[in-house]
Amino acid sequence: MYENIGELVKKALEGSKERKFKESVDLAINLKGVDLSQPKNRIEEEIMLPKGRGSSVKIGVFGSGELAEKAKGVADIVITPEQLEDYADNKREARKLVGGHNFFIAEAPLMPVIGKRLGAVLGPRGKMPKPIPPGADPSGMITSLKKTIKIRSKDKKTFHTMVGTKDMNPDDLEANIRAVVTRVTSRLEQGENNIASVYVKTTMGPTVRLM
Repeated sequence: MYENIGELVKKALEGSKERKFKESVDLAINLKGVDLSQPKNRIEEEIMLPKGRGSSVKIGVFGSGELAEKAKGVADIVITPEQLEDYADNKREARKLVGGHNFFIAEAPLMPVIGKRLGAVLGPRGKMPKPIPPGADPSGMITSLKKTIKIRSKDKKTFHTMVGTKDMNPDDLEANIRAVVTRVTSRLEQGENNIASVYVKTTMGPTVRLM
């Protein structure tokens, strides 16, 4: 990756006009020499950005008893086993729930039920919950997830991910970008040789090539 990535990020930010909303800063990674028709070669990673996402992240918790109590106030929504069944019986509300939250955590014993009753909604969106022991404090996991992004190449050689927001410090954005590219590179058989190019841009700004 270019050593002057920080300057290139500044160029992307400065070239973006002021908007009436907070623009995200997005990364586009183009692969080469990778057979993505083979599922084993596809990229699917969760990466905790060292400098955070710069925007709010919504976390849902499936749980009961002590875990549900601990999740209140730190999770955006707590779904009890009874409410889980209500969502399972109302696909429209289930899709709304899943679409409105970035990540889910679930009390481990509930995972089989969640998979059976809501797997068809959660699975295709890459949002199956992360298991946590009954009664555990989910606050640490929630804090980490609020800084986390998920990247999925599927069968496409070009895929995108957000690495922050326009109002973030360019040095912080650089740190996030390096974290993402380093993780992707580590998943590729030939490392950087499997990366054709990497671009950065704000939501509606110009595209700047990083490598």
